[in-house]
Amino acid sequence: MVTQVILPALGMAQETGIIVRWLKAEGQEVAKGEPLVEIETDKATVEIEASASGILAHVTGIVGIEIPVGQVIASIIDSEEFSQENTLANRNTTSDGHAPPQYGDRLPSVTYSPLAARIAAEHYLDVETIKPSGKRIQSSDVLAHIQNRQTAEPMMTSQTRLVPASPKARRLAAEQGKDIATIQGSGPSGAVLVADVQATKAESTLIPEAEPVTSITGAQKESAVSHIWRVMAERTTQSWTSVPHFYLVREVNASRLMSWREQIQKRSSEKVTYTDLLMKVLAATLREHPRLNASWHAGSIIFHEEINIGLAVAVDEGLIVPVIHKADEYSVQDLAQIRKELITKAQAGKLRPQDIQGGTFTISNLGMYGVDAFNAIINPPQAAILSVGRIAERVVPISSQPSVQPMMVLSLSCDHRVVDGARGAQFLVMLADLVEEPLGLLG
Repeated sequence: MVTQVILPALGMAQETGIIVRWLKAEGQEVAKGEPLVEIETDKATVEIEASASGILAHVTGIVGIEIPVGQVIASIIDSEEFSQENTLANRNTTSDGHAPPQYGDRLPSVTYSPLAARIAAEHYLDVETIKPSGKRIQSSDVLAHIQNRQTAEPMMTSQTRLVPASPKARRLAAEQGKDIATIQGSGPSGAVLVADVQATKAESTLIPEAEPVTSITGAQKESAVSHIWRVMAERTTQSWTSVPHFYLVREVNASRLMSWREQIQKRSSEKVTYTDLLMKVLAATLREHPRLNASWHAGSIIFHEEINIGLAVAVDEGLIVPVIHKADEYSVQDLAQIRKELITKAQAGKLRPQDIQGGTFTISNLGMYGVDAFNAIINPPQAAILSVGRIAERVVPISSQPSVQPMMVLSLSCDHRVVDGARGAQFLVMLADLVEEPLGLLG
C-alpha cells in the first residue's frame, strides 16, 4: 500500500509552501502521527505528520523551493511492498529486455492532478464527480466538464473562464486590468501563476509605473523578508483594500478584571494573563452573538458552530495566529495552558497544521507593549478582530465624583458585509459588561 504525502493547504488563499527540512530521511521507517517534514507557509512554520506508517520513499520535495499546494512531495510505502520495489529497482532489465515497471504504475486507478483539483475548487465543483479521459483526472477534464455545464456568468467570456490559472492570479490580473487569456502560464499544464501576471504589462495603465531603484545610497538599505512576512504583507493589503472595515471603541473599567486574575492566580499553578481572561469572556460573548463568529463567502454569510479564537503572536518571521479550538469549552486555567503551549510552539517553529487552521475570531493584545489603543486589520475570512490596549490609571467619574480607576480600551474591527453597526455595538456592550463584572459569566 502506498500513501502520498501532499503539500497541504493551511489557508483558503494559500497557493504555495516551502519545505524547511525533512525530519525523516528517504528509506527511513516512519510511524503514523510522527513528525515528517517542516513546511513554511504564509501563516507559520509547521510540522506535517505522517498520515500512515511505513517507509519514506520517492521524496521529490526539495528544501527551500516554493512548491504548489496539492503537489505530491513523497510517498509512504508499507515495508513489504518497499522491499518488492527495491528488488525490482536492483534489476537492470526484465527477462524480455524491458525496463522494470515503476512503483507509480501501481497507484490507484483514478486520481487527480493538483491543478485539476484547484480549478475544480475555484468553480465550486466536486472533483470526484468529474469523469476522467484516462486513469488520472487532468485539468483538461475539469475544463471540459465546466464547458459542458454551461454555467458561466453572462459577462464572462468562454476564453477567459477556461484559462487555467490560480485564483490569486485571476484576482491580480483583474486588479491590474490584464486579460488573463493573453498571459503565458508557467505553472503545471500552462496554468497562469501570480509571477506570470506580475511579469506581464497591462495593455493600458492608468497610473504610470514608478521608476525602478537602480542604486541605494546614504543610509538606505534593502532587507530581505521571510516567506511568512511577505505573504502577511500581501494578505493584510488584500484585507485592507477588499474588506469594508468599520471600528467600534469602548473604554472599560478593568478593576474587577484585575481582581478576578488575582483570585484565579492564587488557585492556579499556571500563569494566567489578561489575554486568558479576555478569551474566556470573548468566547461567552461570541456564543450569544453568532454574527461576529461568522464569515463572508461568495455573497453569503457562513455561520460557524465552533468558537475558535485565534491569538495574534509576533515572531521574528512575521505575525502568526495560532488557534484555540472550541475556546468556550475551556476554563481560564485550561486556556492559559493551551495559550502557553501554542506560543512556545510558534516561537520554536513547531506548530502543527491543526494549530493554525479553522479560526473564527481573532484577538490582538498589545497592552504589554504600552499601547493605549489601536485598530487591527481583519484576518479574512473572519468577520471581526478585537484589539486590546494596556490597563492604565485614568480619572473617571464615579457617583458624580472624580476617581482614579484602571481603564482599558477595547477596539472592535468589523467586516460590514457580515456585521452592521448595531450588531457590533450590542456585541461590544455585552463584552464590556462581562469585563467590568466577570460574575456575569455565572449567570
